[in-house]
Amino acid sequence: MGAVAVQREFDVAVGLDSAWKQFSEVERWPEWAPHIISVDVSPRGPLGPFSSGSLHIRKFGRNKFQMTTWEPLSHWEWRGGLPGVQITYDHLFKSLSDNSTHMTWVVTVRGPLAWLIRPTFRRTYGRSVDVAIPRLQEWIRQ
Repeated sequence: MGAVAVQREFDVAVGLDSAWKQFSEVERWPEWAPHIISVDVSPRGPLGPFSSGSLHIRKFGRNKFQMTTWEPLSHWEWRGGLPGVQITYDHLFKSLSDNSTHMTWVVTVRGPLAWLIRPTFRRTYGRSVDVAIPRLQEWIRQ
């Protein structure tokens, strides 16, 4: 079994600049993602290459993250996890037109205990993401 636990691809009805700007307002994610209770980002202000913080996720508790890749208008990746498990969240953006952007989310789970939590994580987090995506598409359109 590969390290990918959850992968989703979808389009949003705004241009690349708007999609990037709105989605990078991570402290607002609880507005469209019911599985996220809160997000804390440091340093305060716009998300950037040195951002870190934590997401408080229903059923999973707090997951701290540290930005590992920052390529504006292309993708960002951050890494978090639990003891014995490293979770990487990659957020990719691709312009389709002036008013359409393709997004890809890839979540990988690695580490000595990954085999133990990956199936439950895949099922539980995957369901949460499936609920959140249509809400994100609507939120980003407004």
